[in-house]
Amino acid sequence: MSHPVSIVLVGTSGMGSVYLDALLRDRQSAAFQLEGTVDPYPERCSRLNELRALDIPVFGSLEGFYGRYRAELAIISSPIQFHCEQTITALTRGSDVLCEKPPAATIQEVRAMIGARDLAGQWVAVGYQWSFSAAIQSLKKDIMEGLFGKARRLKCLYLWPRDELYYRRNDWAGKQKDGLERWILDSPANNAMAHDLHNMFYILGRTRETSAVPLRVEAELYRAYGIENYDTAAIRCLTTEGTEILFYASHSAAVDTGPVFSYEFDGGTVSTAGRGADITASIGGRAKNYGCPDVERLRKMTSAIASVRNRRVPECGLEAATSQTLCINGAQDAMPEIQEFPVDLLEVQGEPGRRSIHVRGLDESLKECYERNCLPSELGISWAKPGRKVELRGYDHFPGGRKRNG
Repeated sequence: MSHPVSIVLVGTSGMGSVYLDALLRDRQSAAFQLEGTVDPYPERCSRLNELRALDIPVFGSLEGFYGRYRAELAIISSPIQFHCEQTITALTRGSDVLCEKPPAATIQEVRAMIGARDLAGQWVAVGYQWSFSAAIQSLKKDIMEGLFGKARRLKCLYLWPRDELYYRRNDWAGKQKDGLERWILDSPANNAMAHDLHNMFYILGRTRETSAVPLRVEAELYRAYGIENYDTAAIRCLTTEGTEILFYASHSAAVDTGPVFSYEFDGGTVSTAGRGADITASIGGRAKNYGCPDVERLRKMTSAIASVRNRRVPECGLEAATSQTLCINGAQDAMPEIQEFPVDLLEVQGEPGRRSIHVRGLDESLKECYERNCLPSELGISWAKPGRKVELRGYDHFPGGRKRNG
């Protein structure tokens, strides 16, 4: 392919603005051409005047764009509840797709996307940026080749304080459903830190394009903020290969740890300690540095463009991303009623509308859980409540695992 790859960008604020900045910055590139953008609220786009000056059309719907133009690649960076519908629309119009993470809110939507992709003969990449990084690809290759031996336990702790403004930045943050009853399931584990949960499944996949499959999940889900869904999660998952996955994440902690993880194998360990840190390994007494996976955050976009040109399936597609969605759906089923932190433990700071809420002692409790490989309720913490265990074998519909007849 010698001509530039034609692109339509769906969503121009939030993460969409990051894509747009990159596309406009490199608009003279011979690799691609931005054919148009889609956003029902274009006034939220900080570069709207520039788009108009460059004669790049702005549409209110993806159908409106395809009514006049075509695109070889659709980059979908809209709210979670639109990912499935818009991905299928793009596929049926002949576009390959780079869809932001997560691929969709529910497992049934992801499987509908897989069906539409196969019918269209196109591909869908999912924007878990670590999966496209040189660091993760190198680590995954070593794991696939048996350098570390059998995976025993992978765990991650990620505390990232947020404030009320974070939950008011749009009309879907922190929600389980939107006004039309479409599932969103926005949470730390399904949005801001979804990368880190997905990564534990992804690096254990037997091929470049697959992930380890979750077999069973139990979860404890809590909230300090006045939202529908949870802002704090402790999740334990068992894969079909017998590996334990532990994930601890919170937006109502007092300290920002960045992603901290420890991956334990029979033949060595892999770890990192914070945002921007390198991933390092110890293998039989030897050290290996894989580098920082946060370098080139938009490599997912350049990889997708290259994949259109060379017809190569991208590093992370729908099959690879399915495990995270399945785990999230099971976790929500494990504790459908989100637990409220006790009011007397909430520490509130800042002005109304921008207040931050911290749970006293939460940082220490989750760090102890991480160190002892347990859930909060197993430590006997006063506010903790155990969730149930949810079997994921044959789980094909959220909520409940099976679609009800009628």
